[in-house]
Amino acid sequence: MNGATAAGVAVLVVSLLALLGPLLGLSPWITTALVAVSLSGLTVDAARFGGRGGHLLAEALPGGLLRLRRIALHEAGHALVAEREGVAVAAIHVGSLACLRAGLAAGGTTVLTPPDSARLPLEELRRWSRVLLAGMAAETLVYGGSEGGADDRSLLGRLWGVSGHDVATAQMEQRRARREVEQWLRSERQRLEAEADRLAQVAPRLGWPRPLDLTTDGSEPAATAHPGLPAHPGSPPAADPSLGSHP
Repeated sequence: MNGATAAGVAVLVVSLLALLGPLLGLSPWITTALVAVSLSGLTVDAARFGGRGGHLLAEALPGGLLRLRRIALHEAGHALVAEREGVAVAAIHVGSLACLRAGLAAGGTTVLTPPDSARLPLEELRRWSRVLLAGMAAETLVYGGSEGGADDRSLLGRLWGVSGHDVATAQMEQRRARREVEQWLRSERQRLEAEADRLAQVAPRLGWPRPLDLTTDGSEPAATAHPGLPAHPGSPPAADPSLGSHP
């Protein structure tokens, strides 16, 4: 639930309390206290959790592991294809709590070592296309569709936008990359699902014992800034090298 939705729900609850409280025999003091708690909760959520308090609670509940597992599958897709393509993975954050600790407003992300230049040769573009599309391809393979990947598509659009290639070529190459990734992940599905299970199990959850976020050396990383990708016209600049963000 994003900040706007949470605020809307709070307003609805307050309105219903005002209308139904007298009919239900609720004391005005109780109604006032509930309103205060609702507004305080929104304030704390915005100040401390960046409006992601609902996500944190959902992931902390007993069924939260299923939610984390889907995020983990997306990130596992990125990680496995990045390994295959020779792109270094700096960190993997699964879940809202892991991302908040890293200073990222997302449900999950894979931090990769960025390319040396924003304007890449064609073969490099193809390689990065496969890596960026891998999260969505992994979700589609297992769940029949993808929920995450908006940031992946945006970053991929910026890479192709500054490449000098025309739109038709960029679209054709991205479709080709998606087919290649889907075929490879299908052949590696057992490995993909095993990695997703591992990532989900070690993901930090509010109120649960704290595991370390994953990096290439097993330490807990800090988020780093992206040094080199300019914004595609009409798109915001890339703030970090994170992929696979989930809402």
